[in-house]
Amino acid sequence: MQELLERKKGLRRSILIVDDDYIAREILGKMLKDQYEVSYAENGVVALDIIKRDKLKLSLVILDLHMPELDGYSLLKLLRSDNELRRIPVIVLTSEKGAEVESLKIGAADFITKPFDMPQVICARVGRSIELAEDSVIIHETERDELTGLFHKEFFFQYGKRLDELNNNMPMDAVVIDINRFHVVNELYGRSYGNLVLKKIGESLHELVSETGGLACRRDNDQFCVYLPHSDELKLKLPQYIAVIDKRINDSNISLRFGVYSDDGSEQCMEHRFDYARLACQKLRNSYVSCFDFYNDEQHSKELYAERLINDMDKALSEKQFKVYYQPKYSIRGDRPQLFSAEALIRWFHPEFGMISPGQFISLFEENGLIQKLDQFVWNEAAVQIKLWKDIYGIHIPVSVNVSRVDMFNAHLADILENIAKQNGLDNTMLLLEITETAYTDDSDQIIEAVKKLRKCGFRIEMDDFGSGYSSLNMLTSLPIDALKLDMKFIRGICESEKNERLVGIMIDIARLLEVPVIAEGVETKEQMELLKKLGCDIIQGYYFSKPLPPEEFGALVEKELKETNYAYN
Repeated sequence: MQELLERKKGLRRSILIVDDDYIAREILGKMLKDQYEVSYAENGVVALDIIKRDKLKLSLVILDLHMPELDGYSLLKLLRSDNELRRIPVIVLTSEKGAEVESLKIGAADFITKPFDMPQVICARVGRSIELAEDSVIIHETERDELTGLFHKEFFFQYGKRLDELNNNMPMDAVVIDINRFHVVNELYGRSYGNLVLKKIGESLHELVSETGGLACRRDNDQFCVYLPHSDELKLKLPQYIAVIDKRINDSNISLRFGVYSDDGSEQCMEHRFDYARLACQKLRNSYVSCFDFYNDEQHSKELYAERLINDMDKALSEKQFKVYYQPKYSIRGDRPQLFSAEALIRWFHPEFGMISPGQFISLFEENGLIQKLDQFVWNEAAVQIKLWKDIYGIHIPVSVNVSRVDMFNAHLADILENIAKQNGLDNTMLLLEITETAYTDDSDQIIEAVKKLRKCGFRIEMDDFGSGYSSLNMLTSLPIDALKLDMKFIRGICESEKNERLVGIMIDIARLLEVPVIAEGVETKEQMELLKKLGCDIIQGYYFSKPLPPEEFGALVEKELKETNYAYN
């Protein structure tokens, strides 16, 4: 590659003239020697030795077709059949009409007729042939992945779209191939072994597209794309293709997953086909049932719906389509349950889809980072409501708000929360920050540092969904938290399962060891509440006391509580 680039800057190229006629060799040499380094051979045998010796520096061979020992036709065929020598362009010399067509079919780049005339034309043909050959080599080097020999992603998609245009958008299937846990393969067996696996997959895909037509590329480090002419039998053939690849890899520890978009006649563009195939591939993560899946209408509808929600989010925020509801939490330490605090829960009232469950959009927004906008909206709304309740009822009601894992990596998180509290005249302790246990365990060091900073600013931290992240006991002793909130999975069956009861008891004992209160959410019956109180639970949240309420209904609940007893928090 470097050699070709240097040549482009003006270094003199080397040319070999092969002709048994001494005078013809000299005439051509005289025409070209001012621009090129010229060497000579009197027949094909001598020429072949020179070409093999100087293959890295030769830019062009000018070849007479009729010579003793090894004629030009035979030498040209030899050069075209050799992977190393075929890059060298060949211009043939001939005085026979019709020989030009035959030599071009064999692989000649151009031809020069005898007797020679118009030196400037000959020089132009030589220069053009060299330039085209060098450009071809450079393009070939940049279009292919060096390790697998497959196309690079950019060239793959450009080439594929061009083929679609030339073939009037003929039906095509898209296949995305991922290597499961490839980073683990590299860590356990070394990068050289990982490269060998990639190379074997590349070889298999080369064979596949050679047999079926189409294109293949290495898209990312461990992902491949294959673009194939549509086949109604692809679902039957795919297991055969997979078996061939598995046999070549020959390692039971290496597993692949295949996502497929089968052309349905909708004339999707190439990028969309592979987007859909990738969705089908992603669906197989952690699946032990099948290693391939086909994109279908249901997935398509879900994808369109998800895309619509993403596109509508900013408008929904500006139009106040999102509403914050508040579910009360009750302290059960005394003789009578008393209102203690609340949790802010988001609801989306979409003008077209109606009320959308948080389960449909929270995880979606977490994936693309939009959750930060939504979380900050909830924090602001909760702070405003705390202030409003204080103005109306004369009491502060702390509110728990969710802080997503994405938020925790925002270097300005503490400043944002402090500013919200300050704008509403609140002490930082009024905003209780819920962080899931899985956030701690997924990236413990960075999360813990962020939490320490928040606690230093006066915010109180509740570990949400405790019991779902499998924290080690050693880790729990060093976690900066102010309350443990039990995962509701354990609460649902607490009265029916002795095992669940014992597990909840153990988690409450852990909280006692950490000297923090325990919150149980999802409590729906009196029996659950009484059993949790017996086990030592401090705070209860769930439909047994109240469903999540809009602010005005929660206010009515506060008024009722104030009439019956002193507010627990005060």
